[in-house]
Amino acid sequence: MAKYVGVKVSKQMSTGLVVDHKLVGELHRFPEQEDDSYALVEMPTEGLVRTICEQVVLAVDGTRDISAVGVALPGLIKNGVVEESPNLPQLKGARIEELLRTQLRTHDLDVAVTAVNDADAMAAGLASAHGKLDSTIRVWSLGVGIGYGRYPFMPGVWEGGHTVVTLDEKEHFCGCGGRGHMEGIMGHRAMRLRFLDLEPEEVFEAAKNGDPRCMEFKRMWHKALAAATATSIHMSGPGRVFLTGFNVRFLDMAMLRDYTQQMVKMSPLQGYSFEIVEDKPGIRVIGAAISAEQALER
Repeated sequence: MAKYVGVKVSKQMSTGLVVDHKLVGELHRFPEQEDDSYALVEMPTEGLVRTICEQVVLAVDGTRDISAVGVALPGLIKNGVVEESPNLPQLKGARIEELLRTQLRTHDLDVAVTAVNDADAMAAGLASAHGKLDSTIRVWSLGVGIGYGRYPFMPGVWEGGHTVVTLDEKEHFCGCGGRGHMEGIMGHRAMRLRFLDLEPEEVFEAAKNGDPRCMEFKRMWHKALAAATATSIHMSGPGRVFLTGFNVRFLDMAMLRDYTQQMVKMSPLQGYSFEIVEDKPGIRVIGAAISAEQALER
């Protein structure tokens, strides 16, 4: 049975051996304490490549019949090159697949490497976990920024978090500097910039208590998610839409469904559904391994 290694890299690196779309053995983490959030950001590219390969070796644990390695990274990845990565800026421009293949050979692992966006890996992992590898799966990751993942894998940029959801010139809080973006409304960083006197948790709590300013923002927050989802449905068709990340706690599902229904009126496109799921590192690791497996088949 074919064996793959999946790697998820964000604030913390998670690595595991995957067989038949299931984790086998221990999920390795680096750094061990997740609150050491700058450990990977502060590494130079060479150090990060070396660390990823060392974690792959730990996951392999002496096994040599590895078919491929899949690596899930934040940012825009195309043809094995990290074209943009705001969360790991040292990787911008890195030929990451080539660098990892070369480094792995020093560990006597001569295998193919596939790099994908981490939200796409999440979508692939969820498709596998729900037995939907033959279906279209989309996932919104609501965190510091907004990630958008899609399965099955298709050529494209898929930076859905930067979907334009408003033409209001005042909406300029997106980290990329663009106006009117979904992330500029929903991203944790953007919310903190908008409400300098309140944390996002306090904003949504105040909305529950009837504060007009916060109630209006809560409605806009849900409209932004509905608008971006409706755009995706109109471009790619209906299907299951998963919602994950630490800010799904702010989600009012009834409000989201109501706004989306107002935006998607064509009856053939109304076969969509929403589901909240926990953002488990193991899901992204499995998704990264699936990306490597499918890359070999293409």
